[in-house]
Amino acid sequence: MFRIGIGSDTHRLVADRPLILGGVLIESDHGAEGHSDGDALTHALADALLGALCEADLGAHFPDSDEQWKDADSLQLLARVVWLAHERGFQVGNVDATIMLERPKLRDHIDAMRDNLARTLDVDVACVSVKAKTGEGLDAVGRSEAVSAQAIVLLAANKT
Repeated sequence: MFRIGIGSDTHRLVADRPLILGGVLIESDHGAEGHSDGDALTHALADALLGALCEADLGAHFPDSDEQWKDADSLQLLARVVWLAHERGFQVGNVDATIMLERPKLRDHIDAMRDNLARTLDVDVACVSVKAKTGEGLDAVGRSEAVSAQAIVLLAANKT
């Protein structure tokens, strides 16, 4: 049996916050505002996994009203979701994600993001696709006011 999930996340960009995507610290004047570390890519991927499991969304599992998740490392949150998938009898088949960010350019960071995500998802890096796009000067992303990410995941039932 297979299950597919789609996730998305958007964060406002603000001064004096780190920009973290896929667990990689990106040099930037602005970072993502959020209760945790604001890693939109990892949040979108966690939501995709939770969607495939029919287990609500990231906010239901790690609410921003709970101080234990303040400034949390999003890769650790993703690891908990992966554990849940394993508990439900599923493993990640592959993921495809797109980050939308006007600047800085992300090309030099994509491989490190893929490595971090593959390790956390317990899959080969060849099963993790990460792409980066700009907003072409349009909308909040294009005006450098936000970072957004979308992800889709394929889960496969463990063979018994």
